[in-house]
Amino acid sequence: MKKAIVLTGTMLVLWPQVAAASEAPVDAPVEADSSDTILVTASRTEEFAGTKTETPLIETPQPITIITEDVFRAQGAINISDTVRYAAGITANPYGRDTRVDGFVIRGINALQFRDGMRDIFSYYASITADPYNFSRVEVVRGPASVLFGQGSIGGLVNLVSKTPVFETGGEAGITYGSYDRIEAFADVNAALSDKFAVRMVGRVRNADTYVDHVPDDRVFFAPSVRWQPTEDTDITLLGVYQEDDGGSTSQFLPIIGTLRDNPDNPEQLDRFLFVGKPGWDRYDGRLLQGGGSISHRFSDAVQLNLKARYIDSDVTYFTHYTDSYTSPTNPYLDPTGRLIGLYSDGSYANLNVFTTDNNLQLKFNTGDQIEHLLLAGVDYSWNEVRKRGGFDYEVVDLYDIDRDALTIPTLDQYSTRESQKQLGFYLQDQIRLWDRVSVVLGVRRDRVDTAGGEVDKATTFRAGIIGEIGAGVSPFFSYTESFQPIAGATSDGSPFKPQRGVQYEAGVKWQPDLNTLVTVTGFHIKESNRPVADPANPLGQIQSGELTTKGVEFEATRTLPDNFDVSVSYGYNKLVAKDADYFDYLPRHTASIWSTKTFEMGDEASLRLGAGVHYTGKRTSIGPAWTNVTGDNTLVDALAEVLWRDWRFSINATNLFNDKFYASCLARGDCFMGAPRNVMGTVAYRF
Repeated sequence: MKKAIVLTGTMLVLWPQVAAASEAPVDAPVEADSSDTILVTASRTEEFAGTKTETPLIETPQPITIITEDVFRAQGAINISDTVRYAAGITANPYGRDTRVDGFVIRGINALQFRDGMRDIFSYYASITADPYNFSRVEVVRGPASVLFGQGSIGGLVNLVSKTPVFETGGEAGITYGSYDRIEAFADVNAALSDKFAVRMVGRVRNADTYVDHVPDDRVFFAPSVRWQPTEDTDITLLGVYQEDDGGSTSQFLPIIGTLRDNPDNPEQLDRFLFVGKPGWDRYDGRLLQGGGSISHRFSDAVQLNLKARYIDSDVTYFTHYTDSYTSPTNPYLDPTGRLIGLYSDGSYANLNVFTTDNNLQLKFNTGDQIEHLLLAGVDYSWNEVRKRGGFDYEVVDLYDIDRDALTIPTLDQYSTRESQKQLGFYLQDQIRLWDRVSVVLGVRRDRVDTAGGEVDKATTFRAGIIGEIGAGVSPFFSYTESFQPIAGATSDGSPFKPQRGVQYEAGVKWQPDLNTLVTVTGFHIKESNRPVADPANPLGQIQSGELTTKGVEFEATRTLPDNFDVSVSYGYNKLVAKDADYFDYLPRHTASIWSTKTFEMGDEASLRLGAGVHYTGKRTSIGPAWTNVTGDNTLVDALAEVLWRDWRFSINATNLFNDKFYASCLARGDCFMGAPRNVMGTVAYRF
């Protein structure tokens, strides 16, 4: 921690002495300097996940963080989880950097991922991770959002906003080379074919290894989009995605005994990045197709119709080996020398199909000279189906000297299992603006969820919030929100999961003294029930909790200083109290971060931008029937150096700059997840 404090202090002392010039974000060829304004204040012409309307963040009674591509690219984000690691109240990569899935924990609760306002991920290990290069920004909504999104998690959600065409020709192309023989080529090309029709093509090709032997991270993705504005009042956008991943799993599920904790029978320490599988067989390969679009039509200044839909088809092959750390987590080895351990082999083929649509009508009207309403009435529908077939096997190996050629593989089932779910929701939201100073948000939603087994769940959820400026840019707010999240799958005894429910009270204040500053301080109290937790009788199974209470505070500040010196600071604290759950995994009570960039001129045609950040993750506690396990805290440093010369960009990113060795989480059930080591990437890109 001392190292981080010294670096941060040095950064803050030295950088204000340097003059600067800013860089235009890749996604905004029309508005060359929009990234700072979007980050701090948002725009009145963009819709955000918190309200689904064009509402400035300072008028929204809920903390929302907007991270633009320029920011998460500068921070060296490799996956979607990396893009949000500097946001308040969120734990990114809670189980280490994972090549299979992205993970977020907001306010101590697993969060759902959305894309363009519609849920993006259904089921585990049936899809592949999205590519950060395909998105212009990432939105973090903290707190329940079920009134607008239906299947919203209690802690919050992460919404990815796709790049779409703009009416100006331009783009970029480049190459990146980095650690573990990572090499990739990327391009983002926008063409305005007329003043009413534009196309955009975004793509990346990557060939890469990872810090775990025999685990590649190869990718091909291509995302074309078309935008047509036949009139000033009508906007039609069509989007597609093709993506193919050939990879594996950086999560090897190593036993706690021999990694985080010493093996009492064997002084030899396991390699924290040990590969326990069979080269050539273990893999996580996937193919993803997405197609969708949106239509927006403004009948008048007071009436607007918005329609959205998307279809997803995904196939995943997941073959893996993992140790039996679960039968006896405190002593998983089967011999007196502490070397032999059970090893599972698990193979599965999964196919996922999803259809989602979200449609709403916006009405603006007044009920007095100083009372303005923005009424949102909508209906959304989603259908998803997952088909899987697989198989298991078990053997005993010497974990310290694995004969990988001799490892067995399972016989896969001939027939597939099938799970499906349909959700239909109706929502109504009224945003009331009083005297152009106070904003009130009222919302209600009704959901019906049908599963393939015949179970039907229904729920009505409510939302109410108020925020108002009292002077000097200070706006206190208060909100009450409810959540309803159906959960696919079953408990250890085969009973279908009950929907997870929760309520939250939140109070805070936003301060925006100028357009370049936004400070948010908030406190929250969440009560939830039916959270899936580990089954003490079956560590790989789950049961559902009784009532859980989470309390916390968050602080987030962004500031653009003169001479293009940007700084953002965040802190989050949350405490979980369990009344009816004896065993659960408790993620960090404390998180904190600071990120800053400074740009200075190098003549008329060149500039240099330097950036650095520190993010701290507190200790994590996991409570199980065998023991309570605590994973220590960690402090990591990231850095950026970037030169802009004419139309060229040369940059070097480093994450975990000092190559700290740490554990992301070690669970009482018996396994550990390793934190990612240092990663360095160099990029050359040409803008046109």
